[in-house]
Amino acid sequence: MRTGTKKGLAVIAAMLAVVMLLASCGSGNNKNEASEAPAGGGDKPLTKVKVVLDWTPNTNHTGLYVARDKGYFKEQGLDVEIIQPGQDGADKMVASGGAEFGVGYQESLTMARIAGVPLVSVAAVIQHNTSGFASPVSKGIDSPKKFEGKTYGGWGAPVEEAVIGSLMQEENADVSKVKMLSIGDTDFFTAVKRDIDFAWIYYAWTGVEAELRGEKLNMVYLTDYSNKLDYYTPLLETSEKMVAEKPEIVKAFVAGAAKGYQYAIDHPEDAAEVLIKAEPDLNADLVRASQKWLSPKYTDDASQWGIQKKEVWVNYSQWMFEHKLLEKELDADKAFTNDFLPQA
Repeated sequence: MRTGTKKGLAVIAAMLAVVMLLASCGSGNNKNEASEAPAGGGDKPLTKVKVVLDWTPNTNHTGLYVARDKGYFKEQGLDVEIIQPGQDGADKMVASGGAEFGVGYQESLTMARIAGVPLVSVAAVIQHNTSGFASPVSKGIDSPKKFEGKTYGGWGAPVEEAVIGSLMQEENADVSKVKMLSIGDTDFFTAVKRDIDFAWIYYAWTGVEAELRGEKLNMVYLTDYSNKLDYYTPLLETSEKMVAEKPEIVKAFVAGAAKGYQYAIDHPEDAAEVLIKAEPDLNADLVRASQKWLSPKYTDDASQWGIQKKEVWVNYSQWMFEHKLLEKELDADKAFTNDFLPQA
């Protein structure tokens, strides 16, 4: 999730600050080698692996919880532990071997690979970018042109101004007329009443929460202004080390996850209850409403859940390179793979 929900854009900020540090991890020594543990009742031993979330649990992650709690990972011979990232972040933990799998973003994985960190995307959680710039309707910000003279609240990373500027260019507007304010993890609804005019959010969480609160938002979606900004966020990632040395585990994990997300597509109400039961501190009404909104978007117009297109990776990395967010162009073929997805 994005700024205002404490669910994700701050992760990109942390990534931007540490991505060069990640490069020193390289493939790393796998400190958390997948291990086998005997299952109860004489079952075949399960292989223990960890998957680290990008932030606190939310409906982007429902398929993982379903796969764990309905036994889909177990069917694949895996004992999967879902963990939160702490200070290091998911990318660093996966790159260094602290977890075999992680929830990441095309933005951060692209930058990590440019910095020499061998992360690989193995599945797209959602097919299209559902993020955008949100503001209360009362502020009248219904197009990028109207960002002029307003205050944006974010985390102070170069990618923010680049994206805002890119959208504003489409309407011959000037990004220098936007005041950029770093608000950290401040709640979106608090910030737009007190400090800022608009922020970058995922509609599936903050937008749905606004609906539940009865607070109407204007949304300026990235994908309405540039197809290059329609990238995979979030995604499931692993390391090149896992792909090369333990492909059978990668295949098993992706198969279990695919079944979990397919269940969430087919049964959003039941899937929401799985997440609520697993994470009782979450707002149950928000989880249910968010799951209903998000479940159709897991696959959307794709032939199956998880599938990724090379053109999406090329388009976004070219956009990043053009906006001087990358030092060199990305080798897209090495950044993602569909090889571990179940055959449709």
